[in-house]
Amino acid sequence: MVQKNNILQRDSKKPIVWDAFYKENNTKKPLVVFCHGYKGFKDWGAWDLVAQAYSEANLFFVKFNFSHNGSTVENPIDFPDLDAFAENNYTKELEDVDSILNHLLSKENEYINQIDTSNITLIGHSRGGGISIIKASEDNRITKLITWASVSGFGKRTSTTGDLEQWKKDGVKYVLNGRTQQQMPHNYQFYLDYKANENRLNIELATKKVSIPFLIIHAKEDPSVKFNEAENLHAWNNKSELFSIEKSNHVFDASHPYKNKKLPEALQQVVTKSISFI
Repeated sequence: MVQKNNILQRDSKKPIVWDAFYKENNTKKPLVVFCHGYKGFKDWGAWDLVAQAYSEANLFFVKFNFSHNGSTVENPIDFPDLDAFAENNYTKELEDVDSILNHLLSKENEYINQIDTSNITLIGHSRGGGISIIKASEDNRITKLITWASVSGFGKRTSTTGDLEQWKKDGVKYVLNGRTQQQMPHNYQFYLDYKANENRLNIELATKKVSIPFLIIHAKEDPSVKFNEAENLHAWNNKSELFSIEKSNHVFDASHPYKNKKLPEALQQVVTKSISFI
């Protein structure tokens, strides 16, 4: 069963659009919630095929768009709302994960009978990995954590560095999206929010606090987030498991759009390993 573009309305906050992939049967299934990365979205590339694989393994798989990722309810793909993108920050993303979990585990969720609420895995890709680590360190409802090509720190990233004086003066700075050719705006609030919450947003501290089973998957040759970031995470949490993928990239050889009916070999390895870990 595939339920695309469910809308979670929230009081005085932007709605969250989410998908559910599951087998409709009488068993309560482990819940898997997937967090996309920077300049990402739930319908990117091969994520639907990934979701299908989890569904076939009798897991309840949810992927969603962060509320300020630049998509809209009407158009959940790509970035029609750059004003929202400009107002995104890490704490908003943590709040979004909380909102989606609260909804999925509530009686308001029409699929609640399909979910084993005591078995919850959070998966994050890239920046979504960092968000997932922090959320898992704070929320004892989460029982397993998996990161794919995760960052190990936010402090040196695009949204928290650069010419701060110029950024403050202009109020905004832009990052080119190579695929869509859009200039993606970051309002100065991103930096202010990061500084105000620097301790909470410290991935090293959060990683050390994680006490649940934790799987770290990363491609050895990842050009975007280097493999040593995975090694950092693994070193900070000696109970974690590090699984490396040979000869692949940041998105495990997927692309957008992705026309193939089968997952790329590297991404298939990621999915198979993750499902067996759950």
